[in-house]
Amino acid sequence: VQLQASGGGLVQPGGSLRLSCAASGSIRSISAMGWYRQTPGKERELVAAIRSGGTTTYDSSVKGRFAISRDNAKNTVYLQMNSLKLEDTAVYYCRSHTDFRLWGQGTQVTVSS
Repeated sequence: VQLQASGGGLVQPGGSLRLSCAASGSIRSISAMGWYRQTPGKERELVAAIRSGGTTTYDSSVKGRFAISRDNAKNTVYLQMNSLKLEDTAVYYCRSHTDFRLWGQGTQVTVSS
């Protein structure tokens, strides 16, 4: 099973991006997922998570702006990011919360004017 993250890019403050994390293999690997981000010199931090039952949780820094969702038919989890701020700049990773060994490869999000 592999996780493939995509969708990062350069966006202006206030803009939006949608990240995707596609799983090849078992759908079970995306039944519970998290999106993390990391900036140089800092620990990787969890910003959003979705549980197998669909419950979502968010870090306070992104609550109300980011939304995590799952499409089981496409074996894909998304992170919709709205009202992006300069401090959202980071490499974003998806991770299975069913099998914590599974990480996506990271996708760069840069928020800059």
